[in-house]
Amino acid sequence: MVRAYVLISATAGKALEVVSKLRGDEGVVHADAITGEYDVIAEVEAPDIAGIGKLIVEKVQTADGVFKTITCLVVH
Repeated sequence: MVRAYVLISATAGKALEVVSKLRGDEGVVHADAITGEYDVIAEVEAPDIAGIGKLIVEKVQTADGVFKTITCLVVH
C-alpha cells in the first residue's frame, strides 16, 4: 500500500466543506482543516502510485472548494 499526504488550498470559506467531503471518500484515511499556508491536509492510500494519482485527480481535485493540491508521497 502506498500512502501520501495531500496539502490542499481551498477557496475562501470552503475548508471545512472540503474536509467533510474528503472524509467520506474511499482511499482517504484522514482529513483535517489546518492553519498556515494550506487549508486542509489529507492522508490518502492506494495500492500503488498510479492509484494515488487517480485518487488525487478524480476525488480530491474535483471536490467543491479545492483550489490547488500538493501531494507528498510517504517514503519507507
